[in-house]
Amino acid sequence: MKKFLSIIPALLFVLALSAQEKLDMEMIGKIRKEGLENSHVMDIAFHLTDANGPRLTNSPGFFRAAVWAKNQLAQWGLVNSALEPWGTFGKGWELKKSYVAMTAPYYRPLIAFPKSWTKGTGGLKSAELLLVDAKDSTELVKYEGKLKGKVLIIYRDDTLKQSFKPDAERYTDEELKKMAEAKPQQQQRQFDQGDTAAMRRFRERFQRMRGPMRTLALLKEMAEKEGAIAILSVSRGQDGTVFVQGGGAYAANAPENFLDIVLAMEDYLSLQRIAKAGIPVKLDVDVETAFDTKNTEAYNVVAEIKGTDPKLKDELVMLGGHFDSWHGATGATDNAAGSAVMMEAMRILKALNVKPRRTIRIALWSGEEQGIFGSRAYVKNHFAEVDTATRKWILKPEYDKFSSYYNIDNGTGKIRGVYLQGNDKVAGIFQQWLAPFNDLGATTVTISNTGGTDHLSFDGVGLPGFQFIQDPIEYDTRTHHSNMDSYDHLIPADLKQMATIVASFVYNAAMRDEKLPRKPMPQPRVGGFGF
Repeated sequence: MKKFLSIIPALLFVLALSAQEKLDMEMIGKIRKEGLENSHVMDIAFHLTDANGPRLTNSPGFFRAAVWAKNQLAQWGLVNSALEPWGTFGKGWELKKSYVAMTAPYYRPLIAFPKSWTKGTGGLKSAELLLVDAKDSTELVKYEGKLKGKVLIIYRDDTLKQSFKPDAERYTDEELKKMAEAKPQQQQRQFDQGDTAAMRRFRERFQRMRGPMRTLALLKEMAEKEGAIAILSVSRGQDGTVFVQGGGAYAANAPENFLDIVLAMEDYLSLQRIAKAGIPVKLDVDVETAFDTKNTEAYNVVAEIKGTDPKLKDELVMLGGHFDSWHGATGATDNAAGSAVMMEAMRILKALNVKPRRTIRIALWSGEEQGIFGSRAYVKNHFAEVDTATRKWILKPEYDKFSSYYNIDNGTGKIRGVYLQGNDKVAGIFQQWLAPFNDLGATTVTISNTGGTDHLSFDGVGLPGFQFIQDPIEYDTRTHHSNMDSYDHLIPADLKQMATIVASFVYNAAMRDEKLPRKPMPQPRVGGFGF
């Protein structure tokens, strides 16, 4: 309690900067105590990872975890807990078995993961490794008729470069200060210029990669036609970390993709050197995968705490994060962390028997990894879409009743503040909401935009959608979409802090007299992001 009282001066300072928010400091104190001293967040994370496995959209692991989450939310006392269908996604896929080893010139097991939505080997295969050294598609001709029964490896010029930086980092005070000092107009110019530069770099990279990409596509066609067993790929990681994602189309009527196996960088380069030296290499490969085309519909997990104010109970505050993952590990930092934090935030509020004025709804999204599909469809179904004929917005009844959405999807790092997505009207509000948690390291409000995840679905239709600033820890360097994205890379203290702050944010949003202010409605874009 003494530590909590110590943040009161910070709150008073913030109150002097903007219109005063009516904060229930007694309830915020209770939320802190429940979230920090009686947390269930790591137990939730365990059930979303170790207990149920990877959560690739429409896979058995996804549905195991989704049903558990739905039932757990209902057990805590939330209502309307359900798996809500949002539209057609495609076929499910599951990795049932994977074994890859070099057997000659000597035995060595290899760190290897098949890409998702690829087929298996049909049992254990012992095969020769064929090094394909072709700079463009015309050079593939010399390999015609030589691929049957082979495992293929494409020659690369890569060399492993040691990293002299730590994997795990937190934001420095200087970095947070720079975020906080961003100006609305300056930020917009920086965002636009950065976007243009990024698009230019992408185009340049695409032009460079068209040759190799075309070569790879043709090689896979040849390999399929001639009866090769698999092709080996390499990820950007090192030190045994393998970044592995999709291996091709997942539509219900799409053919099974040719087996593409990602190796650890060190293993890939070793095999390549041996083969290039003219030493015969043999591999044992046994991969079993399973496709499911029975149900191509996809689902989000939803539940809510109903509002109690007769005038405001139909208005809506939302929180969420994407529930799906890739398959190289159990998707702990991406994004069991965010899903567990949001579930824990709801548990905290139910444990305190809150009576929110507005309805608070949690949504855990599927299909985020393939294109933010679950949240985009949800927004289209519930709030707004573009009429393709008139190029005008079609607003749904819930649109005007929406207050705000809060998202977590940047790993295990604790909250350091919040991105405003260019909405300067909420800056003073969020500064006050953060003040009770300044002592926990959450201090920064930045006008900046951040992308790549589900808050964009709301922001894209003019609804207040926000992503929190989180310490990067080892997200991009080690865990994101990799075989290292496991429970042991979660930081319990950080997840507790995150859930506590989120619970307070959604409580404040549900209790204030007015909905959060909005930015101007964006111009509708047919075929643009999410619409």
